[in-house]
Amino acid sequence: VITLKSRYEIDKIRYSCGIVAEILQHLGEMIAPGITTMDLEQAAEEWIRKKKVKPAFKGYHGYPCCLCTSVNEEVVHGIPSARRVLKSGDIVGVDVGVIHDGYYGDAARTYAVGTITADVQRLLTVTEESLYKGIEKAVSGNRLSDISHAIQRHAEAGGYSAVRDFVGHGIGRGLHEEPQIPNYGPPGRGPKLKPGMVLALEPMINQGRYEVEVLDDGWTAVTVDRKLSAHFEHTIAITDDGPSILSRLDG
Repeated sequence: VITLKSRYEIDKIRYSCGIVAEILQHLGEMIAPGITTMDLEQAAEEWIRKKKVKPAFKGYHGYPCCLCTSVNEEVVHGIPSARRVLKSGDIVGVDVGVIHDGYYGDAARTYAVGTITADVQRLLTVTEESLYKGIEKAVSGNRLSDISHAIQRHAEAGGYSAVRDFVGHGIGRGLHEEPQIPNYGPPGRGPKLKPGMVLALEPMINQGRYEVEVLDDGWTAVTVDRKLSAHFEHTIAITDDGPSILSRLDG
């Protein structure tokens, strides 16, 4: 069942998402060659503590950390590690969620470490554009798969593929609520979009094939061909005036 959120609830989610956006900005300023993904984890945990909110991911189905840090061919759910030292030319996807007053916020972005090639920058650019193409379709009266189709079409027009094994989701009092939002598919399918729906849209876009596999740690998903993957996510609310992005600093 898809639950429609009141304006009060959307404001609660916006508050949590605002803290997530602050964390992502703070981590983005830290990311440089020589730091570890555990350095990012510790900085995020400190920020979460300072803001008096709870980490959404830590302990979720046994996940051990506040952040997911997915480097290069890692698609999602990479576990921070003191052994994972970032180097110039890497990309790192950082996904973070918090809970405040019972409401979740969730967002992700992929950062360049040091200097990356034009090819790799293009992957990041097209992935972020794909997210915004999806957001453009998140309007009352459209169908859920109009979002999915817009993401897939833009990614594939860029020569990339959209991951199929992981999806966006509804969000509110739960981290993952109905509906699931694939990043691929034909338009005009699924539930009709209505004001009050709050959705986390998160294209995961690969340089090569769309297939992924999960490593032995039970969490880290990687591309089967070990080509690079990028991930951008915003939490949005569908309103009478169009989509409202809750997880950006000027939200």
